[in-house]
Amino acid sequence: MASSPDVPSTGNTPENPGSDTSSGTSSGSPDAIGSTSGGERRGRVRARRAAVMAVPATLIAAGLAVLTAQGALGVQFAISGMPFTVTATELNGTGFEQFGGLDNMAEGSPNAGDSGGQVLIVTSAIKHATLTKLCQSVDLGGTNLLITAGSGAEKVSATDLTTDSTELSGDAAFNNIEIGNDASTLTKAGVKGPIGVFSQQADTVRIAHLRQTNYATTAGVFKLPGLRLRFSDSGC
Repeated sequence: MASSPDVPSTGNTPENPGSDTSSGTSSGSPDAIGSTSGGERRGRVRARRAAVMAVPATLIAAGLAVLTAQGALGVQFAISGMPFTVTATELNGTGFEQFGGLDNMAEGSPNAGDSGGQVLIVTSAIKHATLTKLCQSVDLGGTNLLITAGSGAEKVSATDLTTDSTELSGDAAFNNIEIGNDASTLTKAGVKGPIGVFSQQADTVRIAHLRQTNYATTAGVFKLPGLRLRFSDSGC
């Protein structure tokens, strides 16, 4: 799973930044990043933080289901900042959740650019998932690292599967969907997001022609029958 969204501590609110003097401001925090880069940088970071509170329902419903929820499996890694593509001809899942979040790169990452080291993402989680003809690729600059699996009779399967995505597409169908939940009250996939954040959940999800751009993926169990890893001139 990906790193947890930035939530202000008591006494250290957007209206009163830095008033929690007992712990100080960490070097990787949005306010610290903003303060070293000027008011314009701080404004961009705060805008991203505010955007987490209003991820549009249209983006969520269009979304992918190959997922990972922030804090879901206790994953605390810093993302590389290099996006990767995931496709599948079909995904089927039971126990589905989605909500907005922020991922953080390692301090000083060369991939940060003018982002302040943060990426606004849609965090998603599926309790049990199967995928047909899974493809994953990452552009290494001139060549692609390509992984394929599940092209035969046996499908790719995963439990507690989660991903952090910036782009998702496909033909989706949900069963018993709930849209507009507070992310801290989700129950379908065993994951709870930050309080006050828009979310949705459903009993089941099916996505045909799945395609997403991800920054992080985790799973409790991930089975990849027919796995092939290779370099390729083209990605998924």
